[in-house]
Amino acid sequence: MTRHVVAEVSGFPDKGIRRVEVAGREICLVRLGDEFFALMDVCPHGGAKLSGGRLGAVVESDGPGHYRMCRKDEMLKCPWHGWEYDVRTGQSWSDPKSTRTRAYATEAVAGEELVKGPYVADTIPVEVEGNYVVVDFPDRSAGRTREAAEA
Repeated sequence: MTRHVVAEVSGFPDKGIRRVEVAGREICLVRLGDEFFALMDVCPHGGAKLSGGRLGAVVESDGPGHYRMCRKDEMLKCPWHGWEYDVRTGQSWSDPKSTRTRAYATEAVAGEELVKGPYVADTIPVEVEGNYVVVDFPDRSAGRTREAAEA
């Protein structure tokens, strides 16, 4: 793993989303309070830049007309198709099987019992060292010889 300084904490707003480049790869960096999260800046569903998306919440319901917002600003919505990814885990909360126009049997189930979507965005470890946001990013050349890496 190679450590890369990607941003200064003071210049990164709370609930900010920023695209940064690390080792030739684009990363979507998100700040929530004192925590930073990094995802590869590509939606695994359609290829859009996640850094162009917006933060949202999970909506839970006990029944019709009773809704509550939870995990505010922890879901990153893709700008193309609206697929949502948990910034903490990269887990998709959208399921492509439910996008067809077709009748299905239904039942009321608590939100936490539902199966998560099939896609997971790649996450990258992030730390704050002093006044800088630091990303631990795997070297592309790891495991290759020096000559092969220089070629």
